[in-house]
Amino acid sequence: MDSLHLLGNKTAYKQDYAPEVLECFENKHPENDYWVKFNCPEFTSLCPITGQPDFATIYINYLPDIKMVESKSLKLYLFSFRNHGAFHEDCVNIIMKDLIRLMDPKYIEVTGIFTPRGGISIYPYCNYGKPGTGYEEMAKYRLQRQDVK
Repeated sequence: MDSLHLLGNKTAYKQDYAPEVLECFENKHPENDYWVKFNCPEFTSLCPITGQPDFATIYINYLPDIKMVESKSLKLYLFSFRNHGAFHEDCVNIIMKDLIRLMDPKYIEVTGIFTPRGGISIYPYCNYGKPGTGYEEMAKYRLQRQDVK
Protein backbone atom coordinates (compact mmCIF):
# COMPACT_ATOMS: atom_id res chain seq x y z
CA MET A 1 0.00 0.00 0.00
CA ASP A 2 3.03 2.32 0.12
CA SER A 3 2.52 3.04 -3.58
CA LEU A 4 -0.89 4.66 -2.96
CA HIS A 5 -0.64 8.43 -2.51
CA LEU A 6 -4.20 9.68 -3.00
CA LEU A 7 -6.13 7.86 -0.27
CA GLY A 8 -6.52 9.96 2.86
CA ASN A 9 -5.01 13.10 1.35
CA LYS A 10 -6.62 16.31 0.17
CA THR A 11 -7.90 15.84 -3.37
CA ALA A 12 -6.39 17.93 -6.18
CA TYR A 13 -8.51 17.79 -9.33
CA LYS A 14 -6.69 17.94 -12.66
CA GLN A 15 -8.29 20.22 -15.23
CA ASP A 16 -7.31 18.23 -18.33
CA TYR A 17 -6.53 14.65 -19.31
CA ALA A 18 -4.17 13.27 -16.64
CA PRO A 19 -3.23 9.58 -16.94
CA GLU A 20 -0.43 10.17 -14.43
CA VAL A 21 -2.96 10.20 -11.55
CA LEU A 22 -3.74 6.49 -12.01
CA GLU A 23 -2.38 4.28 -9.25
CA CYS A 24 -2.41 0.54 -8.78
CA PHE A 25 -1.91 -1.99 -6.02
CA GLU A 26 -1.08 -5.69 -5.85
CA ASN A 27 -3.86 -8.21 -6.50
CA LYS A 28 -4.01 -10.52 -3.49
CA HIS A 29 -5.69 -13.27 -5.55
CA PRO A 30 -3.93 -13.40 -8.95
CA GLU A 31 -4.53 -17.14 -9.19
CA ASN A 32 -8.31 -16.54 -9.35
CA ASP A 33 -10.29 -15.27 -12.29
CA TYR A 34 -12.81 -12.73 -11.03
CA TRP A 35 -14.51 -9.61 -12.36
CA VAL A 36 -13.90 -6.12 -11.09
CA LYS A 37 -16.61 -3.80 -12.37
CA PHE A 38 -16.79 -0.02 -12.23
CA ASN A 39 -19.89 1.98 -13.06
CA CYS A 40 -19.02 5.66 -13.61
CA PRO A 41 -22.34 7.51 -14.21
CA GLU A 42 -20.98 11.07 -14.16
CA PHE A 43 -18.36 11.00 -16.94
CA THR A 44 -17.99 14.19 -18.96
CA SER A 45 -15.75 15.23 -21.82
CA LEU A 46 -15.87 17.88 -24.52
CA CYS A 47 -16.59 17.56 -28.22
CA PRO A 48 -13.25 18.31 -29.89
CA ILE A 49 -14.98 20.26 -32.67
CA THR A 50 -17.70 22.29 -30.95
CA GLY A 51 -16.43 22.33 -27.36
CA GLN A 52 -19.89 21.27 -26.17
CA PRO A 53 -20.02 18.92 -23.17
CA ASP A 54 -20.72 15.24 -23.62
CA PHE A 55 -22.11 13.14 -20.78
CA ALA A 56 -21.87 9.39 -20.34
CA THR A 57 -21.92 6.43 -18.05
CA ILE A 58 -18.63 4.57 -18.45
CA TYR A 59 -18.54 0.88 -17.60
CA ILE A 60 -15.14 -0.68 -16.94
CA ASN A 61 -15.00 -4.44 -16.41
CA TYR A 62 -11.75 -6.34 -16.01
CA LEU A 63 -10.13 -9.56 -14.87
CA PRO A 64 -7.06 -8.53 -12.87
CA ASP A 65 -3.70 -10.23 -13.10
CA ILE A 66 -0.94 -8.97 -10.80
CA LYS A 67 -2.09 -5.34 -10.41
CA MET A 68 -5.41 -3.63 -9.80
CA VAL A 69 -6.46 0.00 -10.28
CA GLU A 70 -7.08 2.02 -7.12
CA SER A 71 -10.62 3.44 -7.28
CA LYS A 72 -9.95 7.00 -6.06
CA SER A 73 -7.22 7.42 -8.65
CA LEU A 74 -9.62 6.07 -11.29
CA LYS A 75 -12.23 8.62 -10.21
CA LEU A 76 -9.71 11.47 -10.51
CA TYR A 77 -8.49 10.14 -13.86
CA LEU A 78 -12.02 9.98 -15.27
CA PHE A 79 -12.71 13.48 -13.90
CA SER A 80 -9.67 14.73 -15.84
CA PHE A 81 -11.59 14.21 -19.09
CA ARG A 82 -14.02 16.97 -18.06
CA ASN A 83 -12.22 19.66 -20.08
CA HIS A 84 -10.60 17.30 -22.58
CA GLY A 85 -11.70 17.32 -26.20
CA ALA A 86 -12.14 13.80 -27.56
CA PHE A 87 -14.76 11.93 -29.55
CA HIS A 88 -16.77 9.28 -27.70
CA GLU A 89 -14.93 6.42 -29.41
CA ASP A 90 -11.58 7.99 -28.51
CA CYS A 91 -12.56 8.31 -24.85
CA VAL A 92 -13.32 4.62 -24.33
CA ASN A 93 -10.20 3.51 -26.23
CA ILE A 94 -7.95 5.95 -24.35
CA ILE A 95 -9.36 4.77 -21.01
CA MET A 96 -8.83 1.12 -21.94
CA LYS A 97 -5.27 1.65 -23.20
CA ASP A 98 -4.28 3.67 -20.12
CA LEU A 99 -5.62 0.92 -17.84
CA ILE A 100 -3.80 -1.75 -19.84
CA ARG A 101 -0.54 0.18 -19.43
CA LEU A 102 -1.18 0.58 -15.72
CA MET A 103 -2.29 -2.94 -14.81
CA ASP A 104 -1.63 -5.36 -17.67
CA PRO A 105 -4.93 -7.14 -16.89
CA LYS A 106 -5.88 -10.59 -18.13
CA TYR A 107 -8.94 -9.05 -19.80
CA ILE A 108 -10.62 -5.63 -19.90
CA GLU A 109 -13.61 -4.02 -21.59
CA VAL A 110 -14.81 -0.41 -21.57
CA THR A 111 -18.25 0.76 -22.67
CA GLY A 112 -19.47 4.33 -22.97
CA ILE A 113 -23.20 5.00 -22.85
CA PHE A 114 -23.27 8.62 -24.05
CA THR A 115 -26.41 10.71 -23.75
CA PRO A 116 -27.95 11.81 -27.05
CA ARG A 117 -26.89 15.01 -28.72
CA GLY A 118 -28.55 16.01 -31.97
CA GLY A 119 -30.92 13.06 -31.62
CA ILE A 120 -28.21 10.37 -31.76
CA SER A 121 -26.81 8.23 -28.96
CA ILE A 122 -23.37 6.68 -29.32
CA TYR A 123 -22.38 3.60 -27.29
CA PRO A 124 -18.75 2.71 -28.10
CA TYR A 125 -17.31 -0.55 -26.77
CA CYS A 126 -13.73 -1.81 -26.80
CA ASN A 127 -12.01 -4.77 -25.21
CA TYR A 128 -8.66 -6.51 -24.86
CA GLY A 129 -7.47 -9.96 -23.84
CA LYS A 130 -3.86 -10.71 -22.97
CA PRO A 131 -2.17 -11.96 -26.18
CA GLY A 132 -1.37 -15.65 -26.42
CA THR A 133 -3.88 -16.62 -23.72
CA GLY A 134 -7.47 -17.77 -23.58
CA TYR A 135 -8.37 -14.20 -22.65
CA GLU A 136 -7.42 -13.11 -26.16
CA GLU A 137 -10.00 -15.57 -27.47
CA MET A 138 -12.48 -14.33 -24.89
CA ALA A 139 -12.02 -10.78 -26.20
CA LYS A 140 -12.76 -11.89 -29.76
CA TYR A 141 -15.80 -13.84 -28.62
CA ARG A 142 -17.25 -10.98 -26.55
CA LEU A 143 -16.58 -8.41 -29.27
CA GLN A 144 -18.40 -10.52 -31.87
CA ARG A 145 -21.38 -10.91 -29.58
CA GLN A 146 -21.52 -7.34 -28.28
CA ASP A 147 -25.00 -5.94 -28.14
CA VAL A 148 -24.90 -2.62 -26.31
CA LYS A 149 -28.30 -0.93 -26.17
